[in-house]
Amino acid sequence: MDKDLTRLNKYLSEAGYCSRRAADKLIDAGRVTINGEVPEMGTKVSPDDVVCVDGKEVKNNKNKFVYLAFNKPIGIVCTTDTRVEKDNIIDFINYPKRIFPIGRLDKPSEGLIFLTDDGDIVNKILRASNNHEKEYIVTVDKPISQTFIERMANGVPIIDTVTKKCYVEKLDSHTFKIILTQGLNRQIRRMCEYLNYEVQTLKRVRIMNILLDVPVGKYREFTDSELKELNTLLEESTKTFVPKSHSRRSK
Repeated sequence: MDKDLTRLNKYLSEAGYCSRRAADKLIDAGRVTINGEVPEMGTKVSPDDVVCVDGKEVKNNKNKFVYLAFNKPIGIVCTTDTRVEKDNIIDFINYPKRIFPIGRLDKPSEGLIFLTDDGDIVNKILRASNNHEKEYIVTVDKPISQTFIERMANGVPIIDTVTKKCYVEKLDSHTFKIILTQGLNRQIRRMCEYLNYEVQTLKRVRIMNILLDVPVGKYREFTDSELKELNTLLEESTKTFVPKSHSRRSK
């Protein structure tokens, strides 16, 4: 039964009424009631409870969060500010619920990006951004040398730092696969530029356990098994800041 209970501040946040922090203030001020009674901080509510703020009922109509795997086309910008950027991801998808992207993918890049209305998983993924794997297929403007592969894998100085060691594999004369556990701004493009290569195409094909398997411009919902595995990976990444698979792949 306990799994059906939700903390009151989380309930208000999920209902879209306010943030958790704002909910805490409302609860502390005695402006929130559960079944007509003023609750203590930390109280949990069930689906059958009636929650009101200032006497008005707040319904959480979200039976289920939305988790989308979207294949972003080139030219679409990962922003929720629809007034500033007309070619933005939110207008492009035009999803019936308010959702937002997790992380970014450059405008000239394509491939996998997550969108959701679950603020909790956004925070977990972004907190673990230097632990989870993201896989890309990249083509460059000239033949790839073994030196290029080795230098990319061992770390390149960009943006006042040296990139973490990563897995890099040559696929053909101009194409390579790279698996990052880091998310610096325009990282792959900057790494290539440092080594005098120019990126022609860049596609993200995997984030953690979820693979890109939909056409460009299309999306699908996570499967139950994907979501379960993703949450397990996120739980592990909050316990340690040393990516286990990274050290293995980098050898």
